[in-house]
Amino acid sequence: MEYVLMKGNEALAEAAIRAGCRFFSGYPITPQSEILEYLSWRMDEVEGEFIQTESELAGINMLLGASAAGARVITSSSGPGFSLLQEGISYLVAADLPAVIVDVMRYGNGLGDIGQSQGDYWQLTRGGGHGDYRVIVLAPASVQENADLTYLAFDLSEKYRHPVLIASDAAIGQMVEKVVLPEMQEHDIDKFNWSIKGCKKGEEQRKITNLLYYMGNYDSFLIDKYKSMEGNEQRWESIYLEDAEVVLVSYGISSRVCKEAVKVARKQGIKLGLIRPITLWPFPIEAFKELSDKCKALMTVEMNILGQMVDDVVLAVNNAYPVYKYTTVKDVPETEIVIEKVKKIILDEEV
Repeated sequence: MEYVLMKGNEALAEAAIRAGCRFFSGYPITPQSEILEYLSWRMDEVEGEFIQTESELAGINMLLGASAAGARVITSSSGPGFSLLQEGISYLVAADLPAVIVDVMRYGNGLGDIGQSQGDYWQLTRGGGHGDYRVIVLAPASVQENADLTYLAFDLSEKYRHPVLIASDAAIGQMVEKVVLPEMQEHDIDKFNWSIKGCKKGEEQRKITNLLYYMGNYDSFLIDKYKSMEGNEQRWESIYLEDAEVVLVSYGISSRVCKEAVKVARKQGIKLGLIRPITLWPFPIEAFKELSDKCKALMTVEMNILGQMVDDVVLAVNNAYPVYKYTTVKDVPETEIVIEKVKKIILDEEV
């Protein structure tokens, strides 16, 4: 096993190359620009196509065209740039086209700020484009998972002919850690019977249009697709649920603090557990079936103002437990404050 030291964004970009991705189109924006910078030279080495577009809108629509031709494709953005991708994501869903789209989250509404945050949870899990759609959302919590989940994302996107989102954040994207890179694989751009291919004179042209729109059964087609995703793609990590009195729910950089909090709390005799969603959608409701009869409450730990994951936790436990929140904005949550709030929950004090 060979380890290399890599920045999170660069490990993600290299994993895309190794997954057979040969097309990137996108626009630079902090804190994801290293993905674009890395692919600007790495795509050339593998005879892929790299396009720095004039805007995020151009990037997502070029991505749609390349995907329609059968290529493995990726784009990345952050904050206001990710907002501009939403219409294109809706169109990718409508055309049943696979693509991997990365959001390296940053702080704030509007232009916001380049600091770390987890403020895009609602947009990632609810969809910011028009119409009825959901997309698989993978949430890495380390540089290693930045690589592993990106590699997985391409397989999932082709399995369902559907875009897949990577919910990274500025901390994970910018930190440097050791990583084992996945194996290099090649992708055959001509292997899909649905992709656009050249046609000879007199042959009927291929069109990427979802004919189910006009056949009357598009509703059931989508419902079945999403049921399959919910049934087969829930991913999570759980720690000490068998006797936990309070269970933390956290993802990404915040979950790393929660792991430390569990370890410290246990040494103090506090029965604390953790559920770390790896898929933000489908939300891992199966994980919450592991809660013991000793569980008194749950608390989300997340880097946003409003506690955006709370509603999903309430739904996952069917409102059977109180659900609290500990939110920070730009600062990573602190272990000591997590434990302090947990103690108050156990003592039925105001959190």
